[in-house]
Amino acid sequence: MAAAVSRALASTSSSPTTARHSVAFLLSRRLYVGSSTVSPPFARFARLRPFPSAASLTDILHDMAGLGNSRLNQTRCMVHLSGDSALETNKRNGDHTEVVKEWYGKMLKSVEAETMPPNAWLWSLIENCSNQEDIKLLFQILQNLRRFRLANLRIHANFNCHLCLKVTEACARVGALHYGKKALWKHNIYGLTPSIGSAHYLLLYAKEHKDPKLMVHIMKLLRRNSLPLQPGTADIVFSICCISDRWDLISKYSKIFIKAGVKLRRAAFDVWMDFAAKKGDAQSLWEIEKLRSIAVGQHTVSSAFSCAKGFLLEHNPEGAAAVIHVLNENLPNHKMPGIAHELQKLVSEWPLEVMKWQKRENKKVLAISLKNDIPKMVSSLLNMGLEVAVNMDELKC
Repeated sequence: MAAAVSRALASTSSSPTTARHSVAFLLSRRLYVGSSTVSPPFARFARLRPFPSAASLTDILHDMAGLGNSRLNQTRCMVHLSGDSALETNKRNGDHTEVVKEWYGKMLKSVEAETMPPNAWLWSLIENCSNQEDIKLLFQILQNLRRFRLANLRIHANFNCHLCLKVTEACARVGALHYGKKALWKHNIYGLTPSIGSAHYLLLYAKEHKDPKLMVHIMKLLRRNSLPLQPGTADIVFSICCISDRWDLISKYSKIFIKAGVKLRRAAFDVWMDFAAKKGDAQSLWEIEKLRSIAVGQHTVSSAFSCAKGFLLEHNPEGAAAVIHVLNENLPNHKMPGIAHELQKLVSEWPLEVMKWQKRENKKVLAISLKNDIPKMVSSLLNMGLEVAVNMDELKC
């Protein structure tokens, strides 16, 4: 390095300022001179370690070039270091958790010493992340570790997908969605290997916060990065659509899942059918029931009562009673209380829900129909020998 500096100084015969620029160019990976970005030859193959601060670099240049104690003319040569210096990190991390700062510092020192830090340190850092600033440090150290693996260990492969799972879990836990989305990209600078399981943590966050927009964005990321859809993905997506009353989205994504060959589970069908019954869409309900009968066969309590609601929408209380009766005959004893609970909900809650989705001209006709057909259904159940205790006073349309 000293010889290179001497040659650079010898080749600059114009002015001390030019000499300073040459020395600065040789010492940095990337310098911003005025408004231009200049990269030295083979900069991308240089060892990637933190650089000293701008002030300390100025002193080094003075000593090496023999230019005295005068400052560099910052109006003519503005130097911005691209490395993450320890001093700059300490200035920025005022909002970081102390434990995370400690683990980050230990790992950074290990990388500076050209030693790969133990895996346990990284796990501890991830587990202790409690805010977005902690996540920011986590992604900084991941980027440094990936550089170290490439430059020193010649390891080109990414970290295994288990690390990405833990990272996205931490992002969802503290609400650092910007970083969580970065972890889903197939090609990223952090060495992460995305998986559908990682996306599930972000989808669960969207479900908890009833955020269909976030769900839509995550689904786009899955498509762009060729992450395969799974039955568990459908469970979460359908739930988000239902709790946010987005029938358009559940219709859209159900087609996507079916086209992708995803085998929907009972939970997804339960949510989908319940949504159709709540919306009062009997036609869609029977189409979903056809798919459900092929995919999973036996009814759950939820799917059976959705079918009963479909019969009521078609003014067929006897058909509704027959579905509930068959369910009662085939259901295990420990699930019997679920029938009474769902039956009471059908009487007291569902009529009000379905009325909200109806057009004004249809509301009155449907209200009269339900007031007549629901009591008939309950009477049919009693005639079939099903002992049910239903408070009919709660029937309101």
